[in-house]
Amino acid sequence: MRTQSDEGYSHALGNRQVQMIAIGGAIGVGLFLGAGGRLAAAGPALVLSYAAAGLAAFFVMRALGELVLYRPASGSFVEYAGEFIGPWAAFASGWMYWVNWAFTGIAELTAIAAYIHYWAPAFPEWLTALISLCFVLVVNLLSVRLFGELEFWFAMLKVLAITVFLVVGLVLVVFAVGEAGPGNLVSHGGFFPTGFPMVLMSLQSVVFAYASIELVGITAGETARPHEVMPRAINGVVWRIAIFYVGSVALLSMVLPWTAYRADTSPFVTVFSGLGVPWAADAMNLVVITAALSSCNSGLYATGRILRSMAMKQEAPRFAGVLSSRHVPTGGILFTAIMFLGGVALFYFLPERAFNIATAVASLGVVTTWGVLVWCQTRLRRAGHRSTFPMPGSPYTNWLTLAFLALVVLLMPFADQDQRVAFYLIPVLAAGIAVGWLIVRRRGAARTARLPPELHPDPPRAV
Repeated sequence: MRTQSDEGYSHALGNRQVQMIAIGGAIGVGLFLGAGGRLAAAGPALVLSYAAAGLAAFFVMRALGELVLYRPASGSFVEYAGEFIGPWAAFASGWMYWVNWAFTGIAELTAIAAYIHYWAPAFPEWLTALISLCFVLVVNLLSVRLFGELEFWFAMLKVLAITVFLVVGLVLVVFAVGEAGPGNLVSHGGFFPTGFPMVLMSLQSVVFAYASIELVGITAGETARPHEVMPRAINGVVWRIAIFYVGSVALLSMVLPWTAYRADTSPFVTVFSGLGVPWAADAMNLVVITAALSSCNSGLYATGRILRSMAMKQEAPRFAGVLSSRHVPTGGILFTAIMFLGGVALFYFLPERAFNIATAVASLGVVTTWGVLVWCQTRLRRAGHRSTFPMPGSPYTNWLTLAFLALVVLLMPFADQDQRVAFYLIPVLAAGIAVGWLIVRRRGAARTARLPPELHPDPPRAV
């Protein structure tokens, strides 16, 4: 059953594109760039952070799968939050998801600038970010089919690059080429060279690395035969998490000592630079650029649909609900692009800290989104629904996942300066959302009061 928020969309995404969008959402700049800095901070034990966050992501995806099969919706978890928690939850989660993608886009743009700087150190990095923003904006405004095709090829390139690294890395480790070998996991200070607390402090950035895996649920509103396509896409994301993330970090820790990695360089570029093949590092740098472009592209796609869903309920600016003749939510896409433009300014003034600040703030949106999905699935089960694609271990795994997400947030003020900035923004974000909801509710009450009594909407029923 489709919802009102799906009206006007062309349902142009097929199985091939949805599968690749799911893969692309599971491979982003959090791995391609962020893993370098975290390896330098936590050492080989970083693999434990990726495994723990990956397990939480697995349960989140299966909760999402159960909800999507219950009712596909382009508004995704915003629609589910409204149904299973209440209108205020839909409003809050929708705007927190926008915060997630707005700051993720900023992080991706700063990463692109850093990658281009690898080749052209004299070219202004803020201008690189601006050009990249213009490119993904044009792609999103043209058509859904173009977005799907571009994501298909972006994802294909990312998967190919990660696969090549896994094969090359495994060969290097098995045959002990150069410094490679399992001994790197315990040498240079041991498995916990900087202590176990640093592993816990890295959870926020690791959760950000898994951000956007839920994007596959948003594509449900524009997918043909979602009940056939979605289970395969979601299960595909789950096993790719284990291989691409946990496997890659484990191999990175064995191919080179953890001391070889730096925060400002992709760890994959570091590895291929040391192989002695002149073009290898350049090729990997090109791949990580496409990974960042892919994430920006997906961010505009996702927020455009979420904002249109909210605008139709008059919970977002009216222009965010505008749909073009090409069935593209141009208003919501442009709204997010303006925020991305602000990120270009942030990078101009704080080039060294822009990436870390943006990822820390974005992770708050990730935690909110995941928590809402898990809680909505809990309420769906309590309502007596039985799915053909159930979340394993529910409701116990629900509570474990929610506890993990709470831990991620509670650890932020004890981490680095940039994570503390994000943590102290929590009351600001909460106050802004609360004020916004009061305004929306007051306007809604005023509109209802002007209606004849027989046209008053029925009060929402708790599920």
